Amino acid sequence: MDKPNIIEYSVFGRYALFTDPVSKTGGEKCSYQIPTYQALKGITESIYWKPTITWIIDECRIMSQIRTESKGMRPIKYGGGNDLAYYTYLHNVEYQVRAHFEWNESREDLAQDRNENKHYDIARRMVERGGRRDIFLGARECQGYVEACSFGEGKGAYDGMDMSYGIMVHGITYPDEAVREEEKGKMTVRLWNAQMKNGVLHFPRPEECTIRKVLRDAKEKRFVPGQNFRGLQEFEGCELFGFAKDFG
Repeated sequence: MDKPNIIEYSVFGRYALFTDPVSKTGGEKCSYQIPTYQALKGITESIYWKPTITWIIDECRIMSQIRTESKGMRPIKYGGGNDLAYYTYLHNVEYQVRAHFEWNESREDLAQDRNENKHYDIARRMVERGGRRDIFLGARECQGYVEACSFGEGKGAYDGMDMSYGIMVHGITYPDEAVREEEKGKMTVRLWNAQMKNGVLHFPRPEECTIRKVLRDAKEKRFVPGQNFRGLQEFEGCELFGFAKDFG
């Protein structure tokens, strides 16, 4: 693509839990103060996703003040029964997100589905409709809501402020999106030195993260048009290869 197709949206909710992995060892969970790249990518994929494309999160603007709230929970133990734990959530969150999609170069088998206008039109419409699937802010119990917006509009809680959040998880590279040869066929976790500038998080691209660790071997999922992937037939009001269909 010569010019990336950009979408901008606001996502908000009463609670969010962007789990710090360090807090998982004791059965209790504590949220990062800011969303991870992977969490925002998951939200964007809930708005619109196809295996043909890869979403790149460019920026995230913090719109509401960072507040936390702890709750007593009874999570299910792996051995059966329930346990007692405290989960620390972010309370009343709102973010503005700017993202764009690129072709998933690892999926040459889906090259025939690389129609830029089709995917951009659907993504834009899905933002206006609040997403295709349910939106979750880091955890299943944290319901989120999406609205279209212009990135930078309105007043953010940390406009004019710079803050550092130290080393934190950036995201996970799955086998079907691996670019580095040594990471193909593996699941890799990425970390970055999180910095907020003028109230905005400017995320590095996944391949730009220098702190990486291979977690385990993994297989990429295969998508077969007509079986588990609608492929060329999924588009809204777009002319493509001589036929059209509107899914409303």
